[in-house]
Amino acid sequence: MAGAALPDESDENLSAIRRRVRVDRFNITEPDAVLHYLTKAKPNYLFHLAAISSVGQSFLLGGLTFRVNAIGTYNLFEAARKLKGLRKLLLASSSDVYGPVKAKDMPLKPHQPFNPISPYAQSKVSAEYLARTYQDSFGLPIITVRAFNHSGPRQTAQFVIPSLCRKIVAAEKSGGKAPVAVGNLSAKRDISDVRDIVRGYHLLVEKGKPGEVYHLCSGKTYRISDVLNKLISLTDIHVKIERDAALYRKADIPTLWGDYSRTRRDVGWKPLITIDTTLEDTLNFWRTRG
Repeated sequence: MAGAALPDESDENLSAIRRRVRVDRFNITEPDAVLHYLTKAKPNYLFHLAAISSVGQSFLLGGLTFRVNAIGTYNLFEAARKLKGLRKLLLASSSDVYGPVKAKDMPLKPHQPFNPISPYAQSKVSAEYLARTYQDSFGLPIITVRAFNHSGPRQTAQFVIPSLCRKIVAAEKSGGKAPVAVGNLSAKRDISDVRDIVRGYHLLVEKGKPGEVYHLCSGKTYRISDVLNKLISLTDIHVKIERDAALYRKADIPTLWGDYSRTRRDVGWKPLITIDTTLEDTLNFWRTRG
């Protein structure tokens, strides 16, 4: 099994499987490096998850977001179409491509039109249009997966659940003195466990249909304030909450709620891990960080 990462990217999350995975180091924005890697790796199945994946950071790093998420995807597709023996290529897109959607159009299905409102979402729309072109023009066997919000142990604190967990752990260590800073708590998100999402990726490259778009999601929504309250219920201290204007996004989607019926029909996937397990496991992970 082989994987790829940036030259200076940490492989701490691979500690349990490092001996079983070869990790090559290069930048996806460099086309020659991408071609060299794929020619050497000769993959039968290719999972494309390389991205600037933080919506918030994409407003600060718009140019880099497009270079990695759009141009990087172009470089990957160009190299992949020259491979022999490639059976499936999974493009990890995002539910953020839908943008704000009226309640009557929920839960979201894969035919819902694009309405991106962040540089991140716009870059993912660009990647999806590239996928359509390379599927139709070159027969590249691409499966597009729009994963809704997901979390779990080892996710970085750039994302809301691990960020809240890290702050609650800091509050625990301070005996309740350190406040938990929060942004917009009214947003509703369809949240899955990352372990369910990875299992879905695996099933989709085995059984999914090239050219199709699939959802991976829980089919349920959770208000971020409810997520915070669930986390607080897992600690014995009194948690002080403070609003932080810096944590509010320039543009935010009120609700994201998905329908995974196509994925269930085609590959037999459904989510198995509850939100309570996800939150408890993630909080306990941050407690072990020292």
